[in-house]
Amino acid sequence: MEILHAIILGIVQGIGEFLPISSSGHLVIVGAILDQSAGTESDDAIKLLMNVVLHAGTLFSILIVYRNELLKLRLQPKVCLLIVLASVPAGLLGVLAKDLFAEVFATPLVAGVALFVTAALLVGGQKLERNELDYDQLSFGKALTIGCFQAAALIPGISRSGSTISGGLALGLKREAAAAFSFLMAVPVIGGAALLEAKDVISGDLVISDPVPLVVGGITAFVVGLLTLRWLVALIAKGRLYWFSYYCVAAGTATICWQLIKSVTSIPQ
Repeated sequence: MEILHAIILGIVQGIGEFLPISSSGHLVIVGAILDQSAGTESDDAIKLLMNVVLHAGTLFSILIVYRNELLKLRLQPKVCLLIVLASVPAGLLGVLAKDLFAEVFATPLVAGVALFVTAALLVGGQKLERNELDYDQLSFGKALTIGCFQAAALIPGISRSGSTISGGLALGLKREAAAAFSFLMAVPVIGGAALLEAKDVISGDLVISDPVPLVVGGITAFVVGLLTLRWLVALIAKGRLYWFSYYCVAAGTATICWQLIKSVTSIPQ
């Protein structure tokens, strides 16, 4: 991948990971647009590795913004257990169906359709919110349920932050608590995915000829993610999460139309 493409993808990841619009879905869509405009096709393994590096960049954004909450975990064994439990569904699905998701990542049409699911989750979570609990008051069953929302977000187009925050709101979490728990539970999932992909690189299964675009993309995702996450937390406190449902519907519609037009024009005459 060229450095310019890496910067563009880093910006997309930094915005999409935290705003509830699906970073993975937008990476699929924007990556396909970049490939089409350049007249090239990136290797699927390289695409997936870039995706993991970009997610690692935004992981560091979470570590900075929620550093106080992370430090408090030393004295909160129940919260640690809640986070681990909530990470299990996505972790198992990611390990067992890694090849399937690698194939899905190359399908913009799937991402476009799934953006409608994200829009429905955002509206539903906002309407069902009760604003009662802090995240340390969650039951183990509710934490596991939020973890299932996170597992569903492995499908490009379903926002991880949008689905888990909406799920938390529907289960009674306060707005700030839903956001905090969503991003705290992202740490082991994103970190685990990065380690799995790094294993392939270290073992020699995936050879990187030029690591510079990966580094540039990761740094870009970190910086943009840091700014975006701080802005999102302020919006959630004001009850404006549902705003992003309008964007998801518009982006999903545009993507589906683009893919349908592309399939029709590619049919031999």
